[in-house]
Amino acid sequence: MNKQKKLTLTFIALLVLAIVIAGIALLVKRYMPSNREMALTEYFKVSEGEMQVILQDQIYDTKALYENGQIYVDYGMVHDYLNSRFYWDSKENQLLYTTSTAVISAAADSQDYYTNKSKASMDYPIVKVKGDTAYVALDYVKERTALDYKKYDKPDRVVITYRYNEKADYAKAKKKARIRYRASIKSDILVKLKEDDQVRVLEQGDSTKSGDGNESSFDKVMSVDGVVGYVRRKDLGKIYQSEYTTDFKEEQYTHILKDGKVNLVWHQVTTSAANDGVLNLLNATKGVNVVAPTWFTVSGNHGEITSLASDAYVSRARSLGVDVWGVCNDFSNDSKIGKVLERTTTRQKLEKNLIAEAIKYSLDGINIDFEHVRKANGDDFIQFIRELGIMCRNNGVVLSIDNYPPTSYSMYYNRKEQAAVADYVITMAYDEYYAGSEKAGPVSSLNYVTDSTENTLKEVPAEQTIIALPFYSRLWKETTKDGKVKLSSEAYGMHFAKESMIDAGAKFEWNDESGMNYAEYTKDGVVYKMWLEDQTSLEEKMKVVSDHQTAGYAFWKLGLEDSAVWDMIIKYM
Repeated sequence: MNKQKKLTLTFIALLVLAIVIAGIALLVKRYMPSNREMALTEYFKVSEGEMQVILQDQIYDTKALYENGQIYVDYGMVHDYLNSRFYWDSKENQLLYTTSTAVISAAADSQDYYTNKSKASMDYPIVKVKGDTAYVALDYVKERTALDYKKYDKPDRVVITYRYNEKADYAKAKKKARIRYRASIKSDILVKLKEDDQVRVLEQGDSTKSGDGNESSFDKVMSVDGVVGYVRRKDLGKIYQSEYTTDFKEEQYTHILKDGKVNLVWHQVTTSAANDGVLNLLNATKGVNVVAPTWFTVSGNHGEITSLASDAYVSRARSLGVDVWGVCNDFSNDSKIGKVLERTTTRQKLEKNLIAEAIKYSLDGINIDFEHVRKANGDDFIQFIRELGIMCRNNGVVLSIDNYPPTSYSMYYNRKEQAAVADYVITMAYDEYYAGSEKAGPVSSLNYVTDSTENTLKEVPAEQTIIALPFYSRLWKETTKDGKVKLSSEAYGMHFAKESMIDAGAKFEWNDESGMNYAEYTKDGVVYKMWLEDQTSLEEKMKVVSDHQTAGYAFWKLGLEDSAVWDMIIKYM
C-alpha cells in the first residue's frame, strides 16, 4: 500500500510539475519578445535602379531613380515639398527655375542648362522623363534649395531634410531597444538600436492592449537612416526637442512700391476713341495717383495681344501727376488663357509682347487681370507672374495683379507667391452678388470687404496689398411666373443708381447687416431691389481698409462715381 501510495504521489507531483512547466512555457511564449527580424529589403521593397525616399519624417510613396550615382526625385515632390519655384513644362519638356533676375532652363535628358541665354553644364542629365513622370537630379535641386540629404544602402534609400527651424521630438535608446514593424513585442524587429542611438519620436503612444494580450506602451519613431517603426516607451530615454538648421540663404526679392498710399482708378477703354476722355475724367477726381486703362487683351492662344495704348493718353495723365498702369485681361472670346500659359514659348511670347508695349509707351506699370485661370493652370499662371516680374524689374515697371477675394477654391492663384515676385496684389472686394447670382444681394457688403481684406493679409504683406472697391450698384429684378422666381440685374453708376430708385418712389433705409442703404419697390408684378453704393457705404469700407494699413485703394471704374466721393476718399490718403 505504501509503495502504491508513493507511486501515486510521485505521478501526481510529476503531473503538477509538467503542468507548471507547460504553463511557464506558455507564459514565456506569450510574454517574451520576438527575436524574429524583418530584412530591410522586405520592408522597403526597392527594385533595381530605384531608391526609397524618406522625406524628413515620412516614407514617400514614389521611389526615386538611381542612375550612374545620381539620385533623381519626381518633380511632384520637388514642387510640392522642396521648392515650388521649380516649374515643369510637360508640353515642351523643359524644367525651369526662376530667380529674381533670371529664368534657368534645362531640357529633358540634357546636361546643359541656360541662365537666360548663358549656357552651362552639369556632369549628369538634369531631368529625366519616365512615362508621364519627370525626375529631377537631387543635386541640381539642392543647389537652389534649403535641403540636405544622406544616402544609405541595403537597400538603397535617401533621407532628405528640408524643413528647418522646426522643433521635433527626439529620444535616445536604452540597452536592447528595438524598432519593430508593429506596436507589439511579438512584431518583427526592423532595427536593433545601440545604447544612446538617437531616434525621432513621431507619435507618443499610450498604454494600450495589443492583440497578444500584452499591456505595453509604444512610441512611433524613425531611425536616422529612415526606418519607421515602434519602440517600447520604457526602452527609450526622456524625450527632448531639437531642430534642424541651415546656412542656406533664401533669395530676397526687391519691389517697386510707391511712396505713400496708392489711389488707383481703372478706366475701361474699349475703343481708341475712349482714350480721348481721360483728361476730363481725371480732372473730376481728387487724390488719384494711378490710372489703369484696359488697353491690352490676350488674343488667340499663341501669346499675341491686342492693344489700344496711346502716347497722348500717357502724356495727359502725366500732366496731372498720375501714373499709368496698362491693364492686360483675358476676356477675349477667341482665347483660352490656360492654353497660352501652359507652354513656355507662348507664355514667354505674351510676356515679351506686354513688356514691349510698356517700353514703347513709357508705362509706369502693368496690371494683370486674368479672371479665367482654372486650377489646372495655377502653376502656369504663377510662373507667368515670376517671368513677367523679371522683365518689369529690369525696366522699372510696377507689376500688379488683380485677384478675387481669397477662398478655398481660388487658392491656386497663390497670392503669397505673387507678393514675393511682383509688386502689388490687388483684391477685388466686389461682385459679392454678381449678374449670375441665384439670389439678389449687395455688390460689396461691409463684412465682405472686411473678410476680403483680412484674408488677403494672411498671405500678402500690408505694404503690397491694395483693396479694390466698387463705384456701382446692381438693380435686381425678381419676376415670378408659375411660382418660380426669375432673377436678372443691371449695373448702375453711383448717381444714376440712386436717382433711378428715387424716381420710382422707393425710399432708402440703412441696413446694418450689409453696411449699405437698401430700397425696393414693386411695379407691374416685378420686385426691384437695390443695395446702394454711395458715399456713406463707401466710407465705411474705406475705414476698414485704412484700419488695416494696406498700401492703398483701387476703384472700378472711372466715370461711375458720384463726384462727391472724392472729398471723402482723399481723407484716407
